[in-house]
Amino acid sequence: MYQYFTPEGEFYVGDCMPFWHDGVFHLYYLLDQEHHKARGGLGCHQWAHASTRDLVHWEHHPLALPVEHEWEGSICTGSVYWHEGLYCAFYATRMPNWDQHLCLAASEDGIHFEKAASNPFASPEAGYSPKHYRDPVVFRDESTGLFHLLASAELEHYAIPERGGCLAHLVSADLRDWRLEEPFLIPGYMGIPECPDYFEWNGWYYLIFSNYGVARYRRSRNPLGPWEAPPVDSFDGPMSRVMKTAQFGGKRRIGAAFVPCVEGDRDDGGMLYAGNVVFREIIQEADGTLWSGFVPEMTPVVSGEGRQAELASVEGLEVRAMGNFAPDVHIKARLVPHDQTAAYGFCVRGEGNFASGYQIRLSPQSHCVEICRTNAGPNPELSRHAVVGVDGLDEAVSVEVTCQGDIVDVCVNGRHCLVARLPELRGGRVSLFCQNGAVRCEGLWVTSLV
Repeated sequence: MYQYFTPEGEFYVGDCMPFWHDGVFHLYYLLDQEHHKARGGLGCHQWAHASTRDLVHWEHHPLALPVEHEWEGSICTGSVYWHEGLYCAFYATRMPNWDQHLCLAASEDGIHFEKAASNPFASPEAGYSPKHYRDPVVFRDESTGLFHLLASAELEHYAIPERGGCLAHLVSADLRDWRLEEPFLIPGYMGIPECPDYFEWNGWYYLIFSNYGVARYRRSRNPLGPWEAPPVDSFDGPMSRVMKTAQFGGKRRIGAAFVPCVEGDRDDGGMLYAGNVVFREIIQEADGTLWSGFVPEMTPVVSGEGRQAELASVEGLEVRAMGNFAPDVHIKARLVPHDQTAAYGFCVRGEGNFASGYQIRLSPQSHCVEICRTNAGPNPELSRHAVVGVDGLDEAVSVEVTCQGDIVDVCVNGRHCLVARLPELRGGRVSLFCQNGAVRCEGLWVTSLV
């Protein structure tokens, strides 16, 4: 198990549910086959499981929650909560009629779970769509001792059409008997706020949910809100799907998401459900802002003196080839742009003199980092292969890129990540470029991944 893992055979990693307890980091995830098309589209997902103590050495375990009955069309996403010596797995079951209900399983070791005989323990009540009641996450308010459960749901007959996606809110004193409260959050987006995540970290409370797969977060100084949306409320790229997080050790948090496969072998192919897992180091600022970076234990360490270069093009494009390498590489660079430089970066998987390849394009004036083809126009595929709100691109910048298989993964300044699935180009040339300005490369390190 390592970064970008996917199971052998025709299986894929779906929604990830990381959990940490007693020195062990667990990765539970939906084991997918046929990209959510199995069992007539119900998914027939099951909880797979791997664990590690150091993020380097992983142990694979049997299925934590398999499909065992005809009425289990799919074991849907959920979360694990530790309580009184038990690992409590809260999850949803999608029935053959597509209705969804909340269920519970328990384990003494976090590996072998037994589903409760009383399942389901909660079902959509009047006013809620029976087709959307899933992804439960549980937390405890220490000030009252009450347990709170949030679930992805949809209000029927909501005042604003198609904006009734919400986080349903259930409360319990014992994790067995639950009562429904008013919705915890109605974000106002189209679609359902999926795969909620909740945690406290250094005096801040965080609520994460995914809208069309993009993880967004809210922060508060109080466990039950009110919730504040930061200026940039997503903390990773658009193709890092439905990220959830877990503590690691005493002070760190690690995020886990999946990079979706794309239909066909073109870069612009439609996204399919499930693919490879991607891990992130979650970065917290003093003001509660969250970012994500590469996980040090999963990132190659570079050494020696890097290649240096300086490019200048007051008007136009300057390109400098830095060498030919194997397609699968890890690249680290320190780039210093001059004032008012429009764009700079480097090209990977290239051929010829910028004839083809993928740009890692940094645009200081638009505060944007993109992955795009060399022959693409401005801001291509902005919704999928770009992140905005990236400050500091007009100063010295560190950039890391991993090209592995058909995945290109980028991290800027250790806190802005962008991953893409790019299956078409496989050239080995790495080039620096600068457009309408100048940039100095103080070091470029390229490590082959074997």
